[in-house]
Amino acid sequence: MKNLFLGFILISFCFSQKIDLKSIELGKRGADYRIWIYFKDKIGSEKVNVSQEAHQRRLEHGTKSDYSWYDLKVAPDYINAIESLGLEIENESRWLNAVSVICQEFHIDSILTFPFVKKIEPVKGYKKKHFEVGEDIHPSSRDFDYGNAQAQIEQINVHELHNQGFTGIGVRILVMDTGFDLTHNALVDINVIDQLDVINNDNQTANETDDEQNINQDYHGTMVLSTIAANAPGEFVGVAFDAEFLLAKTEDVSQEVQQEEDDYVSGLEWGEVNGADVVSTSLGYLDWYEYEDMDGNTAVTTIGIDIAVSLGMVCVTAAGNEGNDDWYYIIAPADADSVISVGAVWENGEIASFSSHGPTFDDRIKPEVCARGRYTWCISGNNSTDYTQASGTSLACPLVAGAVALIIQARPTWSPMEVREAILMTASMIDSVNNTYGYGIMNSSEAIEYWSTSSIDDFNYTPSNFNILDTYPNPFNPSINIEITSMGESIIDVSIISFKGQLIKNIFHGEILNSKKIIQWKPENISSGIYLVRLMNNKKQSVYRKITYIK
Repeated sequence: MKNLFLGFILISFCFSQKIDLKSIELGKRGADYRIWIYFKDKIGSEKVNVSQEAHQRRLEHGTKSDYSWYDLKVAPDYINAIESLGLEIENESRWLNAVSVICQEFHIDSILTFPFVKKIEPVKGYKKKHFEVGEDIHPSSRDFDYGNAQAQIEQINVHELHNQGFTGIGVRILVMDTGFDLTHNALVDINVIDQLDVINNDNQTANETDDEQNINQDYHGTMVLSTIAANAPGEFVGVAFDAEFLLAKTEDVSQEVQQEEDDYVSGLEWGEVNGADVVSTSLGYLDWYEYEDMDGNTAVTTIGIDIAVSLGMVCVTAAGNEGNDDWYYIIAPADADSVISVGAVWENGEIASFSSHGPTFDDRIKPEVCARGRYTWCISGNNSTDYTQASGTSLACPLVAGAVALIIQARPTWSPMEVREAILMTASMIDSVNNTYGYGIMNSSEAIEYWSTSSIDDFNYTPSNFNILDTYPNPFNPSINIEITSMGESIIDVSIISFKGQLIKNIFHGEILNSKKIIQWKPENISSGIYLVRLMNNKKQSVYRKITYIK
């Protein structure tokens, strides 16, 4: 994953430095500060227990599974040292190699005396736009088992995948939200593998206390989950009702503005190590960021998403509900370059006015795709029998995440970025991509066929002694990097050809022998579309890789 570890924009501190408390004022809670403490290394760390499902997923996507740096916990000696100051560890992130604590001003100088501390940053908070609950709109009277879900299922062509037998069997979906009440008739029989309440540090994601009941803590998450998982034929059926589910409660709705990003990252790490193939998050971070931070490399949650994708997960998130606000743009982690961010449309395909827009600060197209997020049908979060409609990118996101699960079931060998590319390149507006709809409304049935055909007869011929290692970014604009290698036989020609076999341009002619080379290509005077990189060796053998150019 390119640029995966680019630094945060906030100031970092070495142990000998004195800091200006204004730099962490964003993390302040009354007289206390909530901060991230980042460590320099993982000396003495223990390896987390990686589930067999996670191990298998990583193997299938070429990720090294054994002794991965991401699987090492934070060093216990470092945690003990922090706790020796009288501080309690709020959350631990092995991916970020950091812990979060609530401390006072005098603690900070003590923390910075430790030579193993790399830097300190404030824990940033989020505000999620509340969705709207609208008056009932009567569903179509057509006689289908989907019930109220008929229109939103058909809009993204999920019904065609269902007809082919793809319903999510064997695919594990992590849903992170406010909590989940599984007593509704449409959810009682879903396949829940495990649950995690990050807020209360237990495995109960439904309302636990009178306070949670009074604010209906699990209301939002229950409705979001239903669009994927519900299975009540004739009343309401979700997109991937036969999938396996991991449920993580990461948002405390009693905090009207603040919710710590470390809860999000904790849930993401937990889901990954427990074998999640897909994650759906209808959450977003905004209040503590500027638009300049929406660059794919700044927000902690954005970095967490990129790490998750590098470990083999497909990550889907809501684009945000800021389209009518002064902010206007997508929110973190929708700015990640590996995520599938989802905008909201009406049943007729028109964009919902509240749906957040692109581009990212570094000028990438956002959102990626759209699904129904205006008057989307879901189960009621108030009782165990009723159905309702709600609006927000929160409701569009799980529709796409569920469809991703069906694609993974149909095409289990595709990498997360291949799944992402297939979804983008088969969406409804591929010929008129913009920063309102992104690539358009998702088309599930087209997506599963994206990598299946080629007009080049030997497209899948991949000699082991020379190959294309990577092409990035892909899709691309204005240029693409092509990383190639040759061992034993020299490559003498690298060309770009059309998908129908017509030569577009020769971009290298010479010898590459027993080495790796990166060639950058910037197209001139060609249209958007799918092209092939062709390597040819001195024996006239060829290797091809599909690339996609977007103007």
